[in-house]
Amino acid sequence: MKSLSLFGIALLLSACASPEPLRPSPDLPVASSPPAEADMPLGAGPSSANAGKSLASRADVQAFIRQMAAQHRFNAAQLQAVFSRAYAKPDIIAAMSRPAEAKPWYDYRTIFVNPKRIQGGVEFWRANGAALAQAEQVYGVPPQIVVAIIGVETQYGGNMGKYRVLEALSTLAFDYPRRAAYFRKELENYLLLTRAEGIDPLTLRGSYAGAMGLGQFMPSSFQSFAVDFDGDGRRDLWRNPRDAIGSVAHYFQKNGWRNGQPVAVPASVSGTAYPALVSRQVNPPQSSVARLRSQGIIPEAPVSDAQSAMLLELQGRDRLEYWLGFDNFYAITRYNRSLLYAMAVYQLGQEIRERYARSSAGVMPESLTRIARMSAD
Repeated sequence: MKSLSLFGIALLLSACASPEPLRPSPDLPVASSPPAEADMPLGAGPSSANAGKSLASRADVQAFIRQMAAQHRFNAAQLQAVFSRAYAKPDIIAAMSRPAEAKPWYDYRTIFVNPKRIQGGVEFWRANGAALAQAEQVYGVPPQIVVAIIGVETQYGGNMGKYRVLEALSTLAFDYPRRAAYFRKELENYLLLTRAEGIDPLTLRGSYAGAMGLGQFMPSSFQSFAVDFDGDGRRDLWRNPRDAIGSVAHYFQKNGWRNGQPVAVPASVSGTAYPALVSRQVNPPQSSVARLRSQGIIPEAPVSDAQSAMLLELQGRDRLEYWLGFDNFYAITRYNRSLLYAMAVYQLGQEIRERYARSSAGVMPESLTRIARMSAD
């Protein structure tokens, strides 16, 4: 990411003018699960007619190349050369059909809230404490949230994805009708950002959905929220933790994070009214805590009755769990539109913060001991 490839230079020189500015897209997630669209036919993967052929040989890709040349002044021959070295990937279509969110909460939680990720988060915090403190000062987002996001998304950079971003986005743009419009726009943004940053578009790797870097930003989110947090003139979310930390915090600031406000608290329920108040979809909190109390929903930690909240119901291994999620919980869902994802980020962050605070004393927190026992079982 730190140097211009010859191909990246060629793409830069191919533009007669600077790339057009992009509109911010705060409603798009940056993690690897793009927003669902209306009920449209599911893609069945690359057709047999296109199997084994380069993307450049396809009529739909040729039309896209012409569009990029006309709208953004790309050199069509250069794009032809790029797509001639890229291929659709059928396994990406299969991966889109089996998201982790399909698991019950008790299985989903153990993927992310476990001793390895907790300790990894502590080590990442220690290594990047100054940047995390600066991000909190500038953007108002606490370190444990930023660290947990990077931990959930890439295991602190240990797994940033194996797919060529160009091939992932192209496969979904041209062979996944259900979300083709979304991914076609992301492919457009990807080519614009690689040109602007001087990166060979064939070199970057990411998730099966085309998310990139330590925080797994989609290209549109990179354009809108990535920051050069260390001031070196580059927005490097792949090899520069400072830029990644600043960019994640910036994303949260722009998507409704409220500094100093709670995220979630456990709750108890009673009576017959509460089932109708359980949030099944990702929406902003609508009810006040006072109203929820009147319906038999009691927070198990101090919280203002005026606070807006949503009631969450999670499937534990032995029983249902109830939580109140607040505006900051909803802000986490802006990163990935999943209630399970947001709760995993919150709980991982809490475990990391507790472990970080107490590790200097050489005492393992009871919560981490409990997780270790559960994992052993």
